[in-house]
Amino acid sequence: MINLGKYSILGINVNAVDYESAVSSITNAAKNKQAFAVSALAVHGVMTGFLDSTHARRLNGLDLVVPDGQPVRWALSGIYKKQLPDRVYGPNLTLKVAESLAREGLSVYLYGSKKETLAKFADNLQRLYPRFKIAGMEESKFRRLSTDERLELVARIKASGASAVFLGLGCPRQETWAYEYRNLLNIPILAVGAAFDFHAGTLPQAPKWMQDAGLEWLFRLIQEPKRLWQRYAILNPLYVWHVLQQYLGLKKFAPTMPDGQEKIESYG
Repeated sequence: MINLGKYSILGINVNAVDYESAVSSITNAAKNKQAFAVSALAVHGVMTGFLDSTHARRLNGLDLVVPDGQPVRWALSGIYKKQLPDRVYGPNLTLKVAESLAREGLSVYLYGSKKETLAKFADNLQRLYPRFKIAGMEESKFRRLSTDERLELVARIKASGASAVFLGLGCPRQETWAYEYRNLLNIPILAVGAAFDFHAGTLPQAPKWMQDAGLEWLFRLIQEPKRLWQRYAILNPLYVWHVLQQYLGLKKFAPTMPDGQEKIESYG
């Protein structure tokens, strides 16, 4: 089990952990009914915080931010000499947490994505882990919720008896949701985005060699060029440039922490 601490990558605190440590922390929080907001960040996720100080405070208010992308893991290694055996890939983390919670007899609420994707995701999880319990599931409304709707959603999740939430709203909406609902639910919230589609079989994953080489972005770009070209054409070079400056000591990126005064902006 590896937990080497938390380190700033462009002002976003990332935990230098392995799968075993992350799963253990999430499972313990679920067993003890403790608030515990988790996100798996790749380059795009880090850059959403780098470019938006309000969102950076939200990200830095999460309990666990794991290095989902290889370039984020490489930054931990290059800047801080923190060697991890692998990245902590959100879709893989989702399965490992599902297996751990199933073993403990704990249930999960699935929130986000579309009805058809949710149904396939749930079926596949229960096929993989027959003891996996789904306390409830609810598709995204793909809009900002009213105050009453948020309170009703919290009440539904609590009434379900779920010990954790798997959240699939896409970055950065899901991280905003996890931050804002953390203290309302007081159970782990695992923001895993594309894991819903990957494990539902509605979106293909990059081959392992591309994942290991840090080229998953290229695979996704080929799959969805119209939606993703700006993200990767602009954000990837920006990330490399600023990480290089941080590595060389030309710039310091101090993390901005939550002040509790952010406007509620989460989507549901």
